[in-house]
Amino acid sequence: TAASAAALIEMVINLTIDKKGYEEVQGRMISMKSQLPSLRKLYLQAADADAAAFSSLMETLRRPKEEEGRAEAVQEAAEVPLTLGQDIFPLLTMARQVVEYGNIWAVTDGVIAAMNARAAMRAAFYSVRVNLQSINDGAYVYRTLSIISDFESRADGQERLIESLYKKRQ
Repeated sequence: TAASAAALIEMVINLTIDKKGYEEVQGRMISMKSQLPSLRKLYLQAADADAAAFSSLMETLRRPKEEEGRAEAVQEAAEVPLTLGQDIFPLLTMARQVVEYGNIWAVTDGVIAAMNARAAMRAAFYSVRVNLQSINDGAYVYRTLSIISDFESRADGQERLIESLYKKRQ
């Protein structure tokens, strides 16, 4: 979902670069465009890493609860989607910029990219939360929930701003 959001942002950028009336934002668009291939790759690799972490976790959970290393495996499984959720945030910033400055004929795709990015972030953080239920390290749980709360709060602000910018351009 995050990779799809990145592709939509890149599409809006491509429809903005070298177009009449968008000369002032071309540098901004080119700068963002240069970041998107590596972000798409990161998101696709994260999906594979999450699947591998889940498989490893399932193997661990089949072992007795008293077995050493079980808690650490659950914690490691939470780290993959936690990192992914954080790594998605730049897409919201980029989506905001293409909604605000991008080709008016593709601005809706920028909003859809933001929606996809937000859905991907939520999904990643839901995966973390389910793992946190099995972690007894209170400090780790508190720190992790604080990170999630911070990113979700900032993402909510970006969503509201993107919606406002979209309405202004319609």
